[in-house]
Amino acid sequence: MLKEYKTIREVVGPLMLVDNVVDVKFDELVEIEQENGEIRSGKVLQIDRDRALVQLFEGTQGLKISTSKARFLGRGLTLNVSRDMLGRVFNGMGKPIDGGVELIPEKRMDINGQPINPAARDYPNEFIQTGISAIDGLNTLVRGQKLPVFSMSGLPHANLAAQIARQAKVLNSDSKFAVVFAAMGITHEEADYFISDFRKTGAIERTVLFMNLANDPAIERIATPRMALTCAEYLAFELGMHVLVIMTDITNYAEALRETSAARKEVPGRRGYPGYLYTDLASMYERAGKIKGKPGSITQIPILTMPEDDKTHPIPDLTGYITEGQIILSRDLHKKGIVPPIDVLPSLSRLKDKGIGANKTREDHADTMNQLFAAYSRGKDAKELATILGDAALSDVDKLYAKFAGEFEKEYISQGFTSNRDINETLDLGWKLLGILPKNELKRIKDTYIEKYYPNKAD
Repeated sequence: MLKEYKTIREVVGPLMLVDNVVDVKFDELVEIEQENGEIRSGKVLQIDRDRALVQLFEGTQGLKISTSKARFLGRGLTLNVSRDMLGRVFNGMGKPIDGGVELIPEKRMDINGQPINPAARDYPNEFIQTGISAIDGLNTLVRGQKLPVFSMSGLPHANLAAQIARQAKVLNSDSKFAVVFAAMGITHEEADYFISDFRKTGAIERTVLFMNLANDPAIERIATPRMALTCAEYLAFELGMHVLVIMTDITNYAEALRETSAARKEVPGRRGYPGYLYTDLASMYERAGKIKGKPGSITQIPILTMPEDDKTHPIPDLTGYITEGQIILSRDLHKKGIVPPIDVLPSLSRLKDKGIGANKTREDHADTMNQLFAAYSRGKDAKELATILGDAALSDVDKLYAKFAGEFEKEYISQGFTSNRDINETLDLGWKLLGILPKNELKRIKDTYIEKYYPNKAD
């Protein structure tokens, strides 16, 4: 028998207080039924003796508390899951919004998930090809990894997210590959872009989309990534799929968390965000990984826009602590017309060494990666020196490095949002650019690889 109460005492914004409650639990779902039969739903945010603080998903506007009653459902927020979710579009609460039929669930799962036993985790070591040279060649994504994209306001991170979702695949594997895409606080225009792009390219057949729009309630925005990760856990660990979870924009999620925290009158932490922001983000990011003995896996690419382009802002700062590296987009490269504008030097994939080499990508991958980093860094320094002192200040070798840096940006990093390069194409392009430099400058590559792959044999 469900517990019903007519003791709603106070409403402040999206929050309401219910008195004299018994055996009510944190995170429990609540239905508020009005006199006319309209039902709104929410969840318990806080319990203080016999008082429950409830946050409504739909807001409290127009609610008459004197005639309303609260019904506590005895369970937390769940998601109905089924293999038929692939190819479908849901809102942030897991309800279909694509005009399709209602799902017949195979099971119902708690959206907070079950923590993975650290001893049961398998080490990520399989290469995922995104078709983007700046990622595959230099900051490789590995199956089971958490690799965020740090963007800035106005940069084309939405296009990059759609490109990765379209192109990503695990090489040398027969397992099915699926993408779960969670969009939080995006505009109608962005939502239409993602849905139409996935439909146009056919990628939607292997994709599940969860869409939370900017005008949807903040509490729904907090639930959206957990809905997506619950769906991913079902596809990965119940159906044995490789699942790539793309979440954009984590900054909008953190703002919703701050808004909810302020409504609860909690003591704010850094920049007004709640003190538990680190723990909250970790509870999402740590749902990525592989489990020993199970074929499936969850790989995460969270995308966030850095407020004021500041890497030390709490959201990118804490995300960097929890995840295994970051892909950073550059405003300077964007102004130069480099697409995608990935700044490879400060970007980092901490697990890249585990997913490259013979039998994974190619034997020369690690050496050429290190050489490209070093040559690009020296080339950028040479170009800056030439800007200050003029070309006459550069040695002949420095001029070659400056030329290399320019060609590297134009040909290797800039490939557009529709180009899908396989890893051999990326590695061969790296060798073609290294051909600008004389052999004796390639100090980070084994001689056997230089003899085999260096394009200017006569040099």
